[in-house]
Amino acid sequence: MNRHLPCGVIFDVANKKQELSRTEEQVSAPDFWSQPEKSQKVMQERKRLEEAVADDLHVAAMTDDIDTLFELAREGEAVTGDIERELKNYAEVLSKLETGMLLSGENDSRDAIVTIHPGAGGTESQDWAEMLLRMYLRWAERSKFSTVMTDRLEGEGAGIKSATFEVNGPNAYGLLMSEIGVHRLVRISPFDSAARRHTSFASVFVYPQIDDEIKVDIRLEDLRIDTFRAGGAGGQHVNMTDSAVRITHIPTNTVVQCQNERSQHKNRDTAMKQLRARMYEAELEKKREESRKTEATKLEINFGSQIRSYVLAPYRMIKDHRTKLSVGDIDKVIDGELEPFMHAWLVYRKTGKTAADGPDDLPE
Repeated sequence: MNRHLPCGVIFDVANKKQELSRTEEQVSAPDFWSQPEKSQKVMQERKRLEEAVADDLHVAAMTDDIDTLFELAREGEAVTGDIERELKNYAEVLSKLETGMLLSGENDSRDAIVTIHPGAGGTESQDWAEMLLRMYLRWAERSKFSTVMTDRLEGEGAGIKSATFEVNGPNAYGLLMSEIGVHRLVRISPFDSAARRHTSFASVFVYPQIDDEIKVDIRLEDLRIDTFRAGGAGGQHVNMTDSAVRITHIPTNTVVQCQNERSQHKNRDTAMKQLRARMYEAELEKKREESRKTEATKLEINFGSQIRSYVLAPYRMIKDHRTKLSVGDIDKVIDGELEPFMHAWLVYRKTGKTAADGPDDLPE
């Protein structure tokens, strides 16, 4: 069954079913489980193909339903509302599938490690950093991804000074790459007794979680490992023992820490995983730097070149400055509805095309 859809994508169910049959033959082989790493990859590929076939069949069924509704309309049936509803659902499904097709980067399929830091501004920026943290955790929950908070440093009075957490799910890194950079908030400050408008900044960094097959050269003599007593919530045992671990990679001054586990050993393993991810990302960044020099639209991650602005006053609008996508329903976005921004960024990354909605100028 080949079907050409309006987006120009061809869904070849028969070919994918053949590929799925090949993976099933591999799984049924007597020695399949004797090589755990290989078998795990086959199982992951099998799951991907099963989901792809299910998606293709679902879109084909929706296409048939819409064709039927249009035929009924031509015969004079009152199905306008049904057509509008089905076309809206159809567009959402196709957008989701297109997002999946755009995730073709080297590490897009990996899990992610996310770090959030407030900018200058004390309590105001710390509160904004915590709002971003909640937004990403809500997005992960909506996407049925699991999260693990590995480090969280509470702010003084409100908000957070920093937070690091893992996001585990298909294409987590590829999707969250759209969030790397500086996020800007404009609002009437709840901490200002004069109710003045304030601008706050917070930065978001995302690293791919890497598996043991990828070798990252980290020498033990280049590391300084410190243990300390965990702070904040976590139970009496966590707070009364030196279970938290901080690892510093001295040549690059890269610092990671973990304090979410009671076991110092487990915290050390998690911190090392984060360090390997950061070192790996640093190497990838070196490779990407040359190509970035030719990109006129390049934005450095600093507090003068935000990637997205969230304006709550004097009007309500969120605008991504790279893709030019603007969204007026701020509450939904802050509650984790980030799919439109992620999709627009993936299209922009692939094609250079931007959205054309919304005003270009936002208040300083």
